[in-house]
Amino acid sequence: MSLKEPTHITPLIKDCLHGDAKAQFALYEQYHRAMYNVAWRIVKETHEAEDVMQEAFISAFKKLDQFSGQVTFGAWLKKIVINKAIVAFRKQKKQDTIGLVEDIYSISGPLADATQQTNNEKKAALVLETIDHLKENYRISLTLHLIEGLTHEEVSELLGISNSNCRTTFSRAKEQLRKKLETHPLWKEL
Repeated sequence: MSLKEPTHITPLIKDCLHGDAKAQFALYEQYHRAMYNVAWRIVKETHEAEDVMQEAFISAFKKLDQFSGQVTFGAWLKKIVINKAIVAFRKQKKQDTIGLVEDIYSISGPLADATQQTNNEKKAALVLETIDHLKENYRISLTLHLIEGLTHEEVSELLGISNSNCRTTFSRAKEQLRKKLETHPLWKEL
């Protein structure tokens, strides 16, 4: 197992390999909230995110013998969730809010006072609202790279596009969002 793996996870994985339902439930309890959040950020629909999460766990338990331990179990499971969520999202063909951008990361630092915090919260809400109007591939690219922390190479592999296309899409998505925010009347007030 990876050095980053919590010590109580390794025995659970071994027990799961032997079909132990209690160990499977313990792993589910350990990871289900985080995996639901990953799925929800992509599909943006509660029931669909729950379905994606459940399918991912089923798939992970069926393929657990393929888990090499080169990454943490959580990272391995997260990749399964992301793959299933992308497939589900493509089936939905909805316009969803997906992702955050670098502007939101600047908000996460220490805040000077309550007024600044309120303005930052409004700014973050406006960014999320604006992302609602981005093209599907822009929203997905931003989500996978900025929120999930995947590299451009990993995103390109998941989306089935070239690395250069992935980088171009990401850059264009950020630029489109920036332009929309700059012309938004509320953005100037914040």
